[in-house]
Amino acid sequence: MKKSITLFFLVLTSFIAIAKNTKILFVGNSYTYVNDLPKTIQDLAISKGDSITYTTQATGGATAQSLWNTPAVISIIAQGGWDYVVLQCQSQEPAFPPSQVATDTYPFVKKLDSLVQATNSCAETLFFMTWGRKNGDAANAAFYPIIGTYDGMQSRLRESYLMFAQDFTASVAPVGVAWKKVRAQYPTIELYNPDESHPSIHGTYLAACVFYSSIFHKVAIGASFITSGISTTDATSLQTIASSTVLDSLDNWQQYGNLPFANYAKTSTNKTVVFNNLSKHFTTSFWDFGDGQTSNSVNPTHTYLTDGNYAVCLTVTNACGKQEKFCNTVSIVTTPNALNEIKIESAYFIQNRNMIVFKNLNAATDFRVISMNGEVVKKGIAKNETSLSLDNLHGVYLIQLMYLSKPVKIVLP
Repeated sequence: MKKSITLFFLVLTSFIAIAKNTKILFVGNSYTYVNDLPKTIQDLAISKGDSITYTTQATGGATAQSLWNTPAVISIIAQGGWDYVVLQCQSQEPAFPPSQVATDTYPFVKKLDSLVQATNSCAETLFFMTWGRKNGDAANAAFYPIIGTYDGMQSRLRESYLMFAQDFTASVAPVGVAWKKVRAQYPTIELYNPDESHPSIHGTYLAACVFYSSIFHKVAIGASFITSGISTTDATSLQTIASSTVLDSLDNWQQYGNLPFANYAKTSTNKTVVFNNLSKHFTTSFWDFGDGQTSNSVNPTHTYLTDGNYAVCLTVTNACGKQEKFCNTVSIVTTPNALNEIKIESAYFIQNRNMIVFKNLNAATDFRVISMNGEVVKKGIAKNETSLSLDNLHGVYLIQLMYLSKPVKIVLP
């Protein structure tokens, strides 16, 4: 007979928070309402120039099943109009054995998400990936040893929440991943309350920073709002970890959802650049090539008139009007198409892309390759027919033979 792991409930009072702009519904339990996580997210967003309106339905110890069986939860989801619906399971249940998650948690998460999608066609379900308990789940370790340690419990939480996102076309706010990084890099920052489960003010602030970056796709670094009792140094560390965790792997956390993800690759020949749109979950594209020209093509080709560095930005939009922008620098440097003979008074050299061959040198002489800021990047002795490879250099450089006073400019692809 299967022995089911017993849930450990910590019952606290839920709250309803005051409202403002991007509409978010938080559905969960005490990990959501301890230290006013939604309010912390709102205050942090305001300090960064953004705003949210939020509503919370959270009961201490609530499981996915009990949330589904709570009329108030069903009613508020069905109200509609949400940009995001944040779903958080009871802190232990996604870490239990896969077979138990499949029977006790998965069906009710599916029902909650299905209701979100049925009543909020443009809402994004955002799963709140929580954190492992400070020293693992000791109460259940005898039945499932892997969660008896923090690392094992955290691994299972990550696995389950990403499975929910994949199966239910949703995104994840990777709070647990950022939590693990802070534990490793800043062990003096205490993320837990004394119960070794619920978040301290530092833990809630970290979670808020993760949610901010997950929702607005911006760094939390520089937010002027800092929870009272947290030092500026610690706040900056938490902002930095949260921002890098989300934005350095944004496609990982949102690969299964409906939010647009902008990205592109490029290839160039002289002044002509071919752009390959690598974006996901979008219906329209808008390109700003950085030279005053734009395009609505999915994969445009653009020719620049002059050499230079251009900030090329791609903005993609999905069917619900949500946008994502990605910018990168395109450097245009005209390069030789074939052999290029360049004279240096009586001597000369042949340039074939990044290969230089010195010609008509009457005697061995020193040479220097100089960057445009005056740095000598390569030097040596040149003789007639000496070959010089400059494969590691790109852009505009000067070549100078030391017995001649005037350096010669070359362009390397």
